[in-house]
Amino acid sequence: MFRRPLIRYLAIAAVLSLVQTIVLAGMIEKRASVLRSGTEILLKTAPVDPRDLLRGDYVILSYDVSTVPVALIKGEKPQPYELAEMNVRLKPGVDGFWVIDEASFARLPSVEGTVVMRTQPFRTYALPVDDGGSLRVDYGIERYYVPEGEGRPIEEERNEGAVSIAVRVSADGLAQIRELRIDGKPLYEEPLY
Repeated sequence: MFRRPLIRYLAIAAVLSLVQTIVLAGMIEKRASVLRSGTEILLKTAPVDPRDLLRGDYVILSYDVSTVPVALIKGEKPQPYELAEMNVRLKPGVDGFWVIDEASFARLPSVEGTVVMRTQPFRTYALPVDDGGSLRVDYGIERYYVPEGEGRPIEEERNEGAVSIAVRVSADGLAQIRELRIDGKPLYEEPLY
């Protein structure tokens, strides 16, 4: 009498566990795929307001390419308050760090020697109208988790301009941090799985 409901509950629990495992494996594989086959670029970090230093065990990162000059945005712009993503084309700079070449709210075609990084979705409250303005964007690589207690020295180095980040960018613009460097020397490296 109790055997049938028990078997049914066990079967439901097994199916739910399997679905959860598949979802988690898919998330891990998506990140690993970018790290394995993405194009590697080097980004220069920018200082962050020291009042927002280490929260827990991660380092807050900001990049020069996170500030997009309005003059470099091509094509149509979204309506105010619309949720949008921006595609930002990066090219190697003279110092080895990648810089913004152009940006667009539409897809950018592939160009040899460049990569296109996609921003996180954001609300376009009011875009600066003059060419002297800029737009601040995030790429989903603004936090880097470190072993407990090791974040503050890294943040001090970051504020001195000594931290750079090697990033892998997939063909569809998804970015993943590959390596954290201090004075050009690798400190933390993500496994390629």
